[in-house]
Amino acid sequence: MGEMNIVREYRQAPAVVWKALTDPALVALWTSTGQGGRPEGLTTEVGTKFRYVAKPFPGWDGIVHCEVLAADEPELFRYTWRNKGTDEPTVVTNRLRELPGGGTRLTWEHTGFHGIEGAVMSRLLGRVRRKMLDRGLPKVLEDLDEHGNLRPDTALRPKD
Repeated sequence: MGEMNIVREYRQAPAVVWKALTDPALVALWTSTGQGGRPEGLTTEVGTKFRYVAKPFPGWDGIVHCEVLAADEPELFRYTWRNKGTDEPTVVTNRLRELPGGGTRLTWEHTGFHGIEGAVMSRLLGRVRRKMLDRGLPKVLEDLDEHGNLRPDTALRPKD
């Protein structure tokens, strides 16, 4: 069984990191770093079904099916993840904790992978997630103001 647990620290407050993790326009900016998808229908309301849409490749249609399981702003955001609508869901959990002196510790977990296919998927997604959390998310966070809005002088542009 494969599971991912990635911990990163950012200098921004939890409310700003939360917004970067849950605002569809911002999510699309940092997930693209790892060739990830743009969210469609994403809200933080429990029960919301949404999807990530990315470039398809042989054996995958480019759509990840998700459903919000828990949202406690700005500390916890959890949702299911299915590469195909018929897959057993895995679970993505984002935990945010304020650091002493300011900043945020993000613990990003993806659990529930089973068998050989699950181990392979976990390894593949782990590389992609590390790239997004090490390069993409920090770049977006640096261009956000204290309210989590893109600064007027940013070169980042929301994707359609």
